[in-house]
Amino acid sequence: MFWNEPNNYSHWDFQIDPDWHMFAEMTKLAASAVAAENPGLPRVLGGISPIDPDFIANMTSKGVLDLLDRVAIHGFPLDWNHWTIHEWPDKIKQIQAVTDLPIWISEVGVSTFGAEEVQEFGLKCTAELLIGRSERIHWYSLFDLPKAWPATTRHREAEGSSYYRHFYMGLVREDGTPKKALSIFPEYTPEIGICQWFHFEDHRLESAVNWMRKLGVTYIRTGLSWADSHRPNAEAWFDRMMKALDEFQVTITFCFTPDSCGIRPHHTSPPKGLEEFGDFCAKMTRRYAK
Repeated sequence: MFWNEPNNYSHWDFQIDPDWHMFAEMTKLAASAVAAENPGLPRVLGGISPIDPDFIANMTSKGVLDLLDRVAIHGFPLDWNHWTIHEWPDKIKQIQAVTDLPIWISEVGVSTFGAEEVQEFGLKCTAELLIGRSERIHWYSLFDLPKAWPATTRHREAEGSSYYRHFYMGLVREDGTPKKALSIFPEYTPEIGICQWFHFEDHRLESAVNWMRKLGVTYIRTGLSWADSHRPNAEAWFDRMMKALDEFQVTITFCFTPDSCGIRPHHTSPPKGLEEFGDFCAKMTRRYAK
């Protein structure tokens, strides 16, 4: 999967790239680089948020979708979106109207910011609305984000309650105890998988594997960060993570620009050399794709 929420300013700096021309060229180069390494590997446009058919049409007009096999979307109607949870089928149809590619739901979830019962309701309703409509449904997420870690947004605490909801998206609390919705999650596996981002040298990796086994999860979406690849011992961490996840079907999201490679020194920046992202994707494909 190429990038994460590319049409969201918290993940792609479209002040630099207002029409996503640079993103499109970067993604085409990366898709071609991956295909050269492993032509049978499904290539997916990173999940869009908001769900915007005009963005997909833009990517089509720029030739991006000619090199991809799937498009992905994200939706959080009980937390961040300005539409109701019951509109999910219509949101899928909006994207189906502008592309023939299969649609993956690479992030869907509900926070427990207000009450755990809201997440429990949201999981049941999401499963009823989405199972059978997409071959991949990734529930975001398994774990709450530790409060000592920042959420990956541009404006942080200035976003108010929208920001703090990021810390309550898990089925499992930071202290390792289960929430109400966790007990019913196995009713929807293996049809529903997990999206769980792991930070560099994340202490939760082994616990995540154990929980997913218990829950009957068979597929997971996570990321290999281009920015993290510039850290000392990055390959050792990547190797450890990928080995731990070996028993699952893994969708890897390639994203995040190293400061030294960006037009601006920020993970959302388009890179100075668009082919450099493709080089990273190709290297990871050689190392891990089977």
